[in-house]
Amino acid sequence: MADFLTIVLSLSFPDSTIWLLSVHLLDPKYSWETLQRQKRNWVWNQFFVLEEYTGTDPLYVGKLHSDVDKGDGNVRYVLTGSGASSIFTIDEKTGDIHATKRLDREEQGYYTLHAQAVDSKTNAPVEDESEFIVKVQDINDNEPKFLDGPYTAGVPEMSPLGTMVVQVTATDADDPTYGNSARVVYSIIHGQPYFSVEPKTGIIRTALPNMDRETRNQYVLIIQAKDMVGQMGGLSGTTSVTVTLTDVNDNPPRFSRKSYQYSVLESVPVPSVVAKLKAADADIDSNAEMDYHIIDGDARGVFNITTDEDTQEGVIFLQRPLDYETKSSFSLKIEATNRNIDPQFLTFGPFSDTAAVKVIVEDVNEPPVFYPLIRKLMVSEAARVGTVIGMVSASDPDSSSSAIRYSIDRNTDLERFFNVDALTGVISTAKALDRELNSVHNLTILATENQDPSQVGRGIVLIRVMDINDNAPVFAIEYETLLCENAAPGQVIQTISAVDKDEPPSGHRFYFSLAFSASNNNNFTLRDNKDNTASVLTKHADFRRQEQSLYLLPVLIVDSGSPALSSTNTLSVRVCDCDVDGIPQACGTVAFSLPQGLSTGALLAILGCIITLLVLMLLIMAMLRRRKAPLFLEDERDVRENIVRYDDEGGGEEDTEAFDMVALRNLNIIRDSKVQDISPETASVYPYSASAISRTSYKTLPDNIVFQEFIWDRLKVTEVDPSAPPYDSLQTYAFEGNGSVADSLSTLELPSSDSEQSYDYLSNWGPRFKKLADLYGDLEGKFSSNLNQRQLNKSIYRW
Repeated sequence: MADFLTIVLSLSFPDSTIWLLSVHLLDPKYSWETLQRQKRNWVWNQFFVLEEYTGTDPLYVGKLHSDVDKGDGNVRYVLTGSGASSIFTIDEKTGDIHATKRLDREEQGYYTLHAQAVDSKTNAPVEDESEFIVKVQDINDNEPKFLDGPYTAGVPEMSPLGTMVVQVTATDADDPTYGNSARVVYSIIHGQPYFSVEPKTGIIRTALPNMDRETRNQYVLIIQAKDMVGQMGGLSGTTSVTVTLTDVNDNPPRFSRKSYQYSVLESVPVPSVVAKLKAADADIDSNAEMDYHIIDGDARGVFNITTDEDTQEGVIFLQRPLDYETKSSFSLKIEATNRNIDPQFLTFGPFSDTAAVKVIVEDVNEPPVFYPLIRKLMVSEAARVGTVIGMVSASDPDSSSSAIRYSIDRNTDLERFFNVDALTGVISTAKALDRELNSVHNLTILATENQDPSQVGRGIVLIRVMDINDNAPVFAIEYETLLCENAAPGQVIQTISAVDKDEPPSGHRFYFSLAFSASNNNNFTLRDNKDNTASVLTKHADFRRQEQSLYLLPVLIVDSGSPALSSTNTLSVRVCDCDVDGIPQACGTVAFSLPQGLSTGALLAILGCIITLLVLMLLIMAMLRRRKAPLFLEDERDVRENIVRYDDEGGGEEDTEAFDMVALRNLNIIRDSKVQDISPETASVYPYSASAISRTSYKTLPDNIVFQEFIWDRLKVTEVDPSAPPYDSLQTYAFEGNGSVADSLSTLELPSSDSEQSYDYLSNWGPRFKKLADLYGDLEGKFSSNLNQRQLNKSIYRW
């Protein structure tokens, strides 16, 4: 607890003195006699400034004065602190304070300043510095504002009177502690008589009961907030409030009509949609959801109804096929009921409605129908062609009862085993049947109306082929029987079984025995095990592989069919060398051994003879391979107009086997041996002939002239030899790249012209070149000489 309580009273007196009264309680050393009177030299009035001053002159705030100031100008007043000089100014001589700017309390409510009196000459303080506050006095210059507006709100329809909707709040920036500038009251400007607002709290409530959303679902209110407690001169602000009535289930579903009629074709498939109908409900969303039911009618099980969740329609669909000839119309009673019923609105009436629906079935031309749709027949696989198996029947369901023709869909009977009578539907065999190949035939029978061939009905016929005993039994597998040489008498060496493609109703029963040809077999015996198997046993021991390595045992198998069938199957038994455990080690024929008395020398002699014969045969074959084919044809042929083409290409300068380059460069030797055989009239066919160039200077010719001369010589030699074919002495010479030893044989570089080129000399070469002379003589005026020369050379090479 405090030791004393100090009460400070600040009083203003005309003589500018301030009394300070201090009352000290609970302390005995203080008493009322200790009151002191202190005199201060500062004198000023309490300072207040109105905000939003709009005058042109500075606003007078107050006056500072000191007892030291005698009015002789020796005291100067100085003002410092917040807003000094910028907002507040002071007269240095008089101490008057003025505000030079417009003040706003909402920006700053007070200013703290410091005042001091100083000597005007020495600037020495004559009074202590004092602090004072200039308060900005509020005026009503701010209107109320809705900081959260505009507002949106919702309230359920049919709400009772006074239901709260939303609360609005306005804020006034004026001083709430001074006057009524910030005291706000609310009122509704627009929205009556549906809603009201509480003046002090701003709570909006419904002003009418049972407002219906289906009549009007939205209201826009204008709310006003006014300060000065709503008195004249107060400022105001407004905001909008959008109020939406939310839906409740207060409306039952209703059909627009009491009866509906729909038509449907009798051919529509299940589950096709027959009709759609909808009961209207003024509510929305979940309040408008409904279920439909068929509650009565003469179509039990034929139709059903469900709800389309997107459109809330009742969808009537088909559950069973329709038949115009059986029933042509149906009557239904449909009920629509709300799913979500609000108990507080049950007094509004039943939330369901009913309507009558009539469905008319329209007749269509239907295809014939088989009775029954699937028919099962049986036939023996021994049935002869033309045997009647059964009959199918179809009828036209329409009232016209058109005549029907039957046929088989051949895609189901590709091999045409069966026929059907087009008028009666009788099915018969068309080919011999084999149950083992196909035991069941699945046929599709077509029934076509005579009046409308587009109407085709389909029926199924399953024909099962009954088995007869037409297959003899055979071994179940290919048996490989191995017999050890040391087998004991009576030992089982193989157990056999049989299979039969037939399927007798009572199952298979096979009988095994040795064939008649093996009935006196001394090596093996057969035992029928009476369970469709048989065992093969040995009769003696000491089987010798060297004596006989393979035994063939014929086995007779008879089935139990009627009539019984049999077959003879051969069982191969191979004699093997076995170890002590009876596991075969080597089977079959024993390797060849040398006869007794044959010496090693004799054996070597035999091997030598064999090797000699092989060497002779190899030599003969090698000689036959190296033998060349004859150059001349065996028979006489007329080859004058035949052109034989050779596509051989020489190896160029790398080819040293095609020809001898030395021989080509020493042509004088060749010419000496051959020139006496050349006809003298052929010497002038080429510019570089023997008459024009000396043989002694032949080696000095350019390489290309050397090759050309050589080729022409070979042509002349061939010409004078009537027995030589045109390709006898043909050789191909090629030139590759610069610097080739062989050079080029091309005639593209020959310095010839049209005037120099003549082909008359070809006629002098004999009958074999006459055709070339005629050919190139005709072309002489059409093509350039270089082209003809190239073609000529090419032809000569081929010849």
